[in-house]
Amino acid sequence: MRTQVGIIGAGPAGLFLAHLLKREGIDCVILESRSRTYVEARVRAGVLELGTVETMQALGLDGRMKHQSMIDESLDMRFRGRTIHIDMSGLTGGRHVTIYGQQEVVKDLIAARLAAGDPVIFEAEAVALEGLDGDHPVIRYRHNGNEETLHCDFIAGCDGFHGISRPSVPQDALTVYDRLYDFAWLGVLSHSPPIKEMTYTNHDRGFALCSRRSPQVSRHYLQVGPEEDPDNWSDARFWEELHVRMFDDDRAEIIEGEIFQKDVARLRAFVASPMQFGRLFLAGDAVHIVPPTGAKGLNLAVADARVLARGLADHYRTGSDERLARYSEVCLRRIWKTVRYSTMMTGLLHKFPSHTPFERELQLAELDYILGSRAAQTTIAEQYVGLPFEED
Repeated sequence: MRTQVGIIGAGPAGLFLAHLLKREGIDCVILESRSRTYVEARVRAGVLELGTVETMQALGLDGRMKHQSMIDESLDMRFRGRTIHIDMSGLTGGRHVTIYGQQEVVKDLIAARLAAGDPVIFEAEAVALEGLDGDHPVIRYRHNGNEETLHCDFIAGCDGFHGISRPSVPQDALTVYDRLYDFAWLGVLSHSPPIKEMTYTNHDRGFALCSRRSPQVSRHYLQVGPEEDPDNWSDARFWEELHVRMFDDDRAEIIEGEIFQKDVARLRAFVASPMQFGRLFLAGDAVHIVPPTGAKGLNLAVADARVLARGLADHYRTGSDERLARYSEVCLRRIWKTVRYSTMMTGLLHKFPSHTPFERELQLAELDYILGSRAAQTTIAEQYVGLPFEED
């Protein structure tokens, strides 16, 4: 089989890239190692920046989102029973974020692509990338028990942190920056109305977060140890700990409901540079991971896809590879600013096992400063609603 752009991975980066390329008249094939059911059921973040929403609108993929999403114009951060209320809309000239689950975005993008008859090959595991430094790279993959070959002009590696794309780059051609935190998030989905605001808390017993997925579904998190087993947490234990960490002393704010999913995710920050090698371009989680405290993973993937799509459009339309040559440079400016922000929020809101009493007091003093500083609140609000896209 032959195509212009072979895309490995049907997550947000690969799917958005495919739709953006189709708009430019560029053929592509998506190879996804998992089944469609698995991909559409993966629960991830659900906070969409304005640029991500505008991209879905421009692609005509916002139909369900318009009717099922929610708007967040503010967020709260709590510590020692006090609340920092950050009026994001008021501090950023009316900007806000949209709450719409990443799995719902993925469902929309897959459905639209398949409805148009555009190829997404599920359960197709890429096993080798060849000829990356030539003009005609090749993806070798397994599908239905057979060894298959996809010949391309370019390969987009959008297959996540554990995929084959990044390891296919020679080790001496990449610089890796990595930080693995010594704690994780225990996350649950529950059939219960969420609390009014997206609310973070820094409690003496650890971080917690109450967020929304819909008017009837809540997404809650607790900071736990890095090797925590979610099966050790009964529903009753989870709810009791969440009430305590959210300073919900009278048990009246957080509405308990049926917990229908639990998972544990260890926090890390990771960047690999450059994001391109020959005819291979890396995007999304394949090349960067940000701590989820900043709610930026999906939005960074969309930013990567937009930059790469414009570079490929120039290549096919005018023969110019100037934008492709600057893909890493443009993307990494945004990525490092976002890693900085997400790392700052993580450091501000979590209980670090390594902290001395002195460091703990400094952390709480920083929260107390933000409580009384409009300038500090504006800095957080501007980054939470999202940085402008840089594509040139």
